[in-house]
Amino acid sequence: MNTIKIPDILLPSDGIDMTAWAVNACDQYTSDCAYWKEVERITGGKPSTYNLIFPEIYLNDRPEKRIARINKTMHEYLSGGVFKKVSGGFILVERTTPSGTRTGVVLSIDLEDYSFSVGAKTPIRSTEDTILERIPPRVRIRENAPLELPHVMLLYNDEKNSVLNVAERGKVLYDFDLSCGGGHVKGTFITNSEEVKNAFYNTDGNLLFAVGDGNHSLATAKKCWEKLKPRLTEKELENHPARFALAEAVNVFDNALKFEPIHRFVKTDNPEEFLNVLQTSGSGKAYIVVKGVKSEVPFNANTPAGIRELDANVSEFISRYGGEVDYIHGEDDLIKLTENGGVGVLLPAIEKNAFFRLIEMGGNLPRKTFSMGEGFEKRYYIEAKEII
Repeated sequence: MNTIKIPDILLPSDGIDMTAWAVNACDQYTSDCAYWKEVERITGGKPSTYNLIFPEIYLNDRPEKRIARINKTMHEYLSGGVFKKVSGGFILVERTTPSGTRTGVVLSIDLEDYSFSVGAKTPIRSTEDTILERIPPRVRIRENAPLELPHVMLLYNDEKNSVLNVAERGKVLYDFDLSCGGGHVKGTFITNSEEVKNAFYNTDGNLLFAVGDGNHSLATAKKCWEKLKPRLTEKELENHPARFALAEAVNVFDNALKFEPIHRFVKTDNPEEFLNVLQTSGSGKAYIVVKGVKSEVPFNANTPAGIRELDANVSEFISRYGGEVDYIHGEDDLIKLTENGGVGVLLPAIEKNAFFRLIEMGGNLPRKTFSMGEGFEKRYYIEAKEII
């Protein structure tokens, strides 16, 4: 099996302010302008991944101009000594937040072995329904970019912790506090990456990796690779850098990995009408939030089925009354948003013990069913890889 590849990884050169360099995943805080304004303040005038990514809160704000600026900055960083190259091994990432210390391995995966199609039997599979209309804007961001910076987190099924047990630590590559309450992160070079790679291949089940975070970003990488392939020679097809996507792999049994629900925030001036449309039932429970106040409602005990029913209600409401839905990580963040209008729905979490069995059965979860931790615990951009 050749699904996993040891990549050439780009890290910031010595002397760069790492706290300013690393920023949170672009799909976080998509209704919180203040968060991204604070990121802009912290990173202002410094080399930063903020200048290399497209926060999704700005997707409708002159996107072509921002994309051009991102690509220009990527080329400037590549030619201007901002990066140093780390070759010959994976990076062991230890991320400390209030949930504990989560340990992952930064590696590359072969996009030929990944599919986001429902029922796919590839070694790497999506975990949630992929919304195809979300991909084209992301393709425009990536297709001419010389670099990728991953917020993708892959999950692997390793109850015995066999992968990390064989990993041998070398030089510490970075060790610093993250901005905006992101906790602390430490990256260490793995000196026996071939052995670690083989340990991944010996983990449980036929499914090597399930996409935990960044499903649409990885789907975008796949689409861009498929668009590029017809222009390549047979030799180029084998080793073109765009064929291999950078990601962090985390054991689903990691004690600090928390499966959190992704809540719904319906932007509307008619919350009463939404409550009339909403139909939930079952022995489980969820919460409606209006003007910062929570009210319990019954919910399907089969959480994925309940989420499909809820999303159908939301779609029906928007088609009849207008409005927009956003997906919010964190209960406190959702409650705060409702203080200025709209309606929130706080959802229950799924059980991660059943996660791999569900995906191996071919059952993609509804879109935005779960999140691995709160918004501030998401993967920050640190590493990069060339894709041209």
